[in-house]
Amino acid sequence: MLITAISFSALAQMPNSDIYLFTIKRTGSTMIVKKGENITKREGYDNQPFFTPDNKSLLFVSIKEDKQSDVYSYNLGNQKTTAITQTPVSEYSPIVTPDGKFFTTVVVEQDSTQRIYKYDLKNKLKPELLFDEDSVGYYSWLNKDSVLYYKLTAPHSLHAYDIKNKRDVWIANSPTRSFKPVKNFSFFYCTQDKNETMVRIYNMRLKKSEEYVAVKKENEDFIWDKTLGLIKSDGSKIMRYNDDIKTWVEMADFSAFGVGKITRFAFSPNGRYLAVVGNK
Repeated sequence: MLITAISFSALAQMPNSDIYLFTIKRTGSTMIVKKGENITKREGYDNQPFFTPDNKSLLFVSIKEDKQSDVYSYNLGNQKTTAITQTPVSEYSPIVTPDGKFFTTVVVEQDSTQRIYKYDLKNKLKPELLFDEDSVGYYSWLNKDSVLYYKLTAPHSLHAYDIKNKRDVWIANSPTRSFKPVKNFSFFYCTQDKNETMVRIYNMRLKKSEEYVAVKKENEDFIWDKTLGLIKSDGSKIMRYNDDIKTWVEMADFSAFGVGKITRFAFSPNGRYLAVVGNK
């Protein structure tokens, strides 16, 4: 989701959404869905799933009666959900850090400042400010020292922040919320105009980007899989881009599970699970 400088009362108006967890089997470029269930199944906002590197838990955010967004953890083994943060501020977009010891979130502070904080996975240490850049909407770790982030400027912009050297680098204007590492010192990101979304690949060594594929403007949710390449959601379907024949290929359709429109999705690191977010 895009977080803007809105009042806390407006957070209560976030769309109703549920998180569905599927057990899958991936064979080459295909995906077989074995079983699935709605693991949140309530009125309210449940979104932004992220699998932990050990494949044992799924982190996500919920907005409940207190109108605050907090981070929760769903245990894939015992199927229990545990609150990780219960604070007077709102946390969004939990992501485990590259060293696997912490997780980070975008925090909407009480004065509407939006910055990234680092948390102890066991919730025993006080949260620590990652770097002092405000107006963060989305972000993704590039490596242990660098973060890509969407900044709420006018126009909105994509930046890379070097934590070690405290250096902020502008990448592009008018990005979407999808940007992730690819491989070999590169990452993908998307820009949008009134007609389409353009997926681009940025080479960090050459400091330049190239067009990869254009899609319809409605698509905003993409990931990069190390085996399958670029993957997107499209309605109730998950699609992959076949770079050899330059076309999108359907991997699975989740309409039979009651998912009308997928707005987020995430694969577990071992490829055995898939979490999708469906708006009600």
